[in-house]
Amino acid sequence: MMACKECSANPVFSLVNRSFCRKHYIEYYESKVLRTIRNYHLLGKEENIAVAISGGKDSTTTLYILNQIAKQNPKIKIFGILIDEGIAGYRDKTLKDAQKFCKKHKIKLYVYSFKKEFGKTLDELSKFGYPCSICGVFRRMLLNQKARELKATKLATGHNLDDECQSVIMNQIKVNWQRSATLGPITGIISDKKFITRIKPLYLVSDKETAAYAFLMKFPVMHTECPYIHDSFRHDVRNALNDLEEKHPGSKNGIINSFLEILPDLKRKYSGGKLNYCKYCSDPCQEDVCKSCELVKKYKLKFPYCK
Repeated sequence: MMACKECSANPVFSLVNRSFCRKHYIEYYESKVLRTIRNYHLLGKEENIAVAISGGKDSTTTLYILNQIAKQNPKIKIFGILIDEGIAGYRDKTLKDAQKFCKKHKIKLYVYSFKKEFGKTLDELSKFGYPCSICGVFRRMLLNQKARELKATKLATGHNLDDECQSVIMNQIKVNWQRSATLGPITGIISDKKFITRIKPLYLVSDKETAAYAFLMKFPVMHTECPYIHDSFRHDVRNALNDLEEKHPGSKNGIINSFLEILPDLKRKYSGGKLNYCKYCSDPCQEDVCKSCELVKKYKLKFPYCK
């Protein structure tokens, strides 16, 4: 990609050693994502990809780029799955954005809600404990269950370099190497037909890069955060990493590149573990009861999968 006069005279985005005009920044960003998909073999020749979409910049960007690929390859199908947790004043707005985007691009969107599946919204569940922990468990389980029902071959998420960097540091602080072994552009360490393989096309692009791309593409997204994020451990780690990046540019890239060096060894070390199957929902898990069913029973919720 060659720089042009516009890149120098009227840049819309700048890196440490390069400035971009709108056209060349879009080309730079898309080529970086496509290179990640190619280098880490995220897509096969024939796929039915479920994209976890929230209506935010990351998931919308992921859906858009994968849909562009699908347009060029009739053997790759794309659809969206949105989980409506029930966060008043937030999810209802991003849901409308996601629906507007999918309608414009003729992408099938499936919407599932905590209220319908569990009988309570996240706002109602938040009285039981940390909302981020509850949300994370239920979102992961629902995305896997619904993607499996819809016969998805893979589940794509909008996790970017910043998100992965936070997860790596959080796991190191908690000395949870087994959890880190499940990370990477393709997640998981043990294959099971009930687990839908997760892929992260935005793995090597930063939060700022994606925000600029979504803005330049005029995607209908809110650049706001979930109101519960401020109560989470991840929020504290994110702020610390942002401070580090500001003082020492390239720190996040350094963390991820060094993590990718040891990731194959971590996956080999923990790949021999044995899976159990939840005695209530029959999904694979490490204990006798999966985290989702544990919470369903604990809070006396309804859930058709949890018998």
